[in-house]
Amino acid sequence: MTTAEYTVTVESSVELLRTIAAVLDIRTVFPQISEIANKVVAHDLLTMMFNDGGGEILIEAASTDEFRGLSRFVKADNAQPEDGVVLIDDFATAALPVVEPIDLRDRILAAGFRSLLVVLTRAGQQQMGLGFWSKQPRAFSRDDVPAARRIADHVALAVSHEQLAEAARKVAEAHARAELLEARVRSLTEELRSKADHARVVGRSAEWKDILKQATQVADTETTVLLTGESGTGKEVIARFIHRASPRKSGPFVALNCAALPEQLLESELFGYERGAFTGAQQAKPGQIELAGGGVLFLDEVSEMSPSAQAKFLRVLQEREFQRLGAVRPQRANVRVIAATNRDLKKAVERGDFREDLYYRLMVFDICIPPLRERADDILDLSDAFLEEIAKSFGRPPAGLTRDAREALLAHDWPGNVRELRNALERAAIVCEGGLISAAHLSLQPRLRARPAAASNLGVVERETIAQVMRECRGNKSKAAKRLGLSRSQLYFRLRKYELDAGQAATRN
Repeated sequence: MTTAEYTVTVESSVELLRTIAAVLDIRTVFPQISEIANKVVAHDLLTMMFNDGGGEILIEAASTDEFRGLSRFVKADNAQPEDGVVLIDDFATAALPVVEPIDLRDRILAAGFRSLLVVLTRAGQQQMGLGFWSKQPRAFSRDDVPAARRIADHVALAVSHEQLAEAARKVAEAHARAELLEARVRSLTEELRSKADHARVVGRSAEWKDILKQATQVADTETTVLLTGESGTGKEVIARFIHRASPRKSGPFVALNCAALPEQLLESELFGYERGAFTGAQQAKPGQIELAGGGVLFLDEVSEMSPSAQAKFLRVLQEREFQRLGAVRPQRANVRVIAATNRDLKKAVERGDFREDLYYRLMVFDICIPPLRERADDILDLSDAFLEEIAKSFGRPPAGLTRDAREALLAHDWPGNVRELRNALERAAIVCEGGLISAAHLSLQPRLRARPAAASNLGVVERETIAQVMRECRGNKSKAAKRLGLSRSQLYFRLRKYELDAGQAATRN
């Protein structure tokens, strides 16, 4: 390299660095980069390419629009040259290991290009290639590689800085979103705590904070939510939290426990009925879906919904419409559904107890609420909040907790979860007569643990129980269903499931 050539190279490097440093996106000045690089390595087109790691090459930037129709191509293999240099003397005769597009050579030649020099380098975690294209055959040689590599390294460094800046921007945005979300969670928590019977919303554990964060995220949408967890964990509290944080907060919140009503009554309560729809229907009555119009319908213990009600409710979720019992025309269902269960719905589907299509309609956004024994950090906060709530209902100052009472609360495993905690504190607040609550006042019972049964399979136990009750009821399905706490359709399903014939079950010894 002569002194003059060296001077041009140095000056070009300085000019290139100045050009790159002046912008945030190198693609916006790629024509200028090509113009500067042309003083060192003569070319007709400059491209910046990235390898996705699987053989696909993406052309991210070009100095002219002559390659506008070609933004990617796929190599036959992902093998890389050892020296990081690709040199093609003439596209007319060179072998191109490219499988897509199959007419790549024709397209390159049609654009007028004959030779190519590519220098491979790394931009952050990606492999980058800077391509120098010429319309003259054999325009490049190995002598051009050092200068081309220097230019490629400058460009790669700029791209790396862009990637770092973009990553930092995304992290900052994520932090900002998280802070806004946490602020909203705090605001909603305080709002609910200020209302009666919402002490259960307090908690400092990471598990509880995550639950509230998920609830806040889904609240702004119309998405159906499924709340799962053991009985007494606070599923209705979370449902009300979502309602208060949603655009429907000015609408009603209507709760219906599907396990508390027999099959026919559940359907009439849920969908409503017209006058004369059944015996005793003296006048029309709107159902809970109508009463929740513009607001939220909370279906607790949705797993206990009868097969008939499941089929009808599926229409509400699919078509956003329902029909009163005895009605001729359907009505629009302007309601958001939040469902809850303490059972494993997936297993219920596998057993045939719950419709698979309804399961997937409910499982759009599920929130699993952990039991209180997994949220030990929340026990004392909840206790203090409950004692304040209880004191207001008693019309006296809140009772305090002695050290041994606090230790007892933390040591208990709370099989009844938050509901058991609330009840234990209410009883203690009564017996302590307004003073300090001690461990003795709490009267916490050890958890009842069932002895290992010889038949560990729950299905076997359920089958034997149903068969025994059917024998005792002499095959009367209505009586048997009532004793078992099942609807008639649920009993019929289990009789079929366990291949129990009603007559045989009634007489079998």
